[in-house]
Amino acid sequence: MTWLAILEILAVIMGVLAIILAMMIIVASVRRIIPKITPKPKILKKKPVKEERRTEYMSKEAKEGVTFNDIFMFMIAVPLVLLWVGFAGFVIHTGLNNSQVLENIEAYTTLIAILGGPALLIIKDALDVWKQEQAEKTAFYKVKAQSVIDYNDAVLKQAQEIESKAQDQEHKMESKK
Repeated sequence: MTWLAILEILAVIMGVLAIILAMMIIVASVRRIIPKITPKPKILKKKPVKEERRTEYMSKEAKEGVTFNDIFMFMIAVPLVLLWVGFAGFVIHTGLNNSQVLENIEAYTTLIAILGGPALLIIKDALDVWKQEQAEKTAFYKVKAQSVIDYNDAVLKQAQEIESKAQDQEHKMESKK
């Protein structure tokens, strides 16, 4: 099997995957646009009502839909990075076992470089987003820790005030006797 045949097979596979992904996106969009017409079935039995916690309610409201960036990442970015890494690994593996690959290594490295430019930018952006999320988490935990410290201080202060007022009340009661 020649290299050209292998690349053609990879191209056909990627094309089929792109078509399947596009169809899945279209189906999801149609489901979102067209409301469900079927009525909900009536339930005869009364189920015990579970009280929702506030966090459960908030998490239902905070659900995000599929954005263009999500579609872009799954249709273009992820396959491109996987193709780049896979092809580079394939060239290295076959280059170690086949001297003919080493003779044409310039063509292969050019192809790896062409795929690698956008792939590296995508990886860099993904790492930047990850760093930003980590910084937000760190800031959140700092605020949360400070609020716990403030809460504990307030509880101690309140307990001291309650105890002080109780002692004052006792002194007043003793002085009246």
